[in-house]
Amino acid sequence: MGDIDPLDTSERFTHLRTDGTAQMVDVSEKAKTIRESTAIATVRTTRRVLALLTSDELPKGDALGVARVAGIMAAKKTSELVPLCHPLPLSKVTIDFELLPKAINLLATVKTRGVTGVEMEALTAVTVAALSVYDMIKAVDKHAILSDIKVLAKSGGKSGSWTL
Repeated sequence: MGDIDPLDTSERFTHLRTDGTAQMVDVSEKAKTIRESTAIATVRTTRRVLALLTSDELPKGDALGVARVAGIMAAKKTSELVPLCHPLPLSKVTIDFELLPKAINLLATVKTRGVTGVEMEALTAVTVAALSVYDMIKAVDKHAILSDIKVLAKSGGKSGSWTL
C-alpha cells in the first residue's frame, strides 16, 4: 500500500471522510466539460407480450411511451434518490428501445455540461424506464425479468471516454 494509511479512508474512498462518515465529494474546483453517458437495461418477457406491445394492445396502454417519460423524469431526480449524487443541469435525456424476439433492451443517454459525470443519471433513467415497462406488462406477464443494467459508455471529464 505504500505511503497510504490503511485507516485513512480519504485516500481510497472519495465519498468517505477520514473518520469514515459519508460526504458529498467537493467538485467546486473541477472544470466544466460536456459529459455524456449511456446505460442499458433488459426486460425479458414472452413473444406474446412483445406482440401485444408492438400492436398497442396491452391492457394498460402505451408501455414504451410511459417508460420513456418515466426514464426522463427519473434522470432529473437522481440526486434526490441517490444520496451522494450532485444535482446536475441536464441538457439532454433520451430513452430508446430495441425490441428483440423475447426481450426489450432499453437505452438511456444523458448529457450535461458540468463538473461531474452523468453515469448515475443514465443508470437511474434506464432502471426506472425498465420498471415502468414491467409495471405496464405485469398484467400479462408476471414473470418478466429485469436484467443486465449497466453503463455502456461515458465521455467527458478527466478520466476521458470509454465504451463497454
